Amino acid sequence: MDKMTSPEKEQPNNPLHGVKLSTILDVLLEYHGWDGLASKVNVNCFKNDPSIKSSLTFLRKTPWARDKVEQLYLELIKRSKHSD
Repeated sequence: MDKMTSPEKEQPNNPLHGVKLSTILDVLLEYHGWDGLASKVNVNCFKNDPSIKSSLTFLRKTPWARDKVEQLYLELIKRSKHSD
């Protein structure tokens, strides 16, 4: 059995697979802005002097916050697919 499988075969149904956290944050910022993100995910890195760099650092170290951001992204993707 070949243990070297492509990432697409390993997680074919995971919509987050292969999507960078920075891309997720960029998409959410474009749609919600910093204020909108802060209202959806109550963390200081979105409220007090927000920046991409500080937010990425925080989200990489804080699994619960990253999960919330990823879920917000998935909801946005799902809504945009339904509106097409």
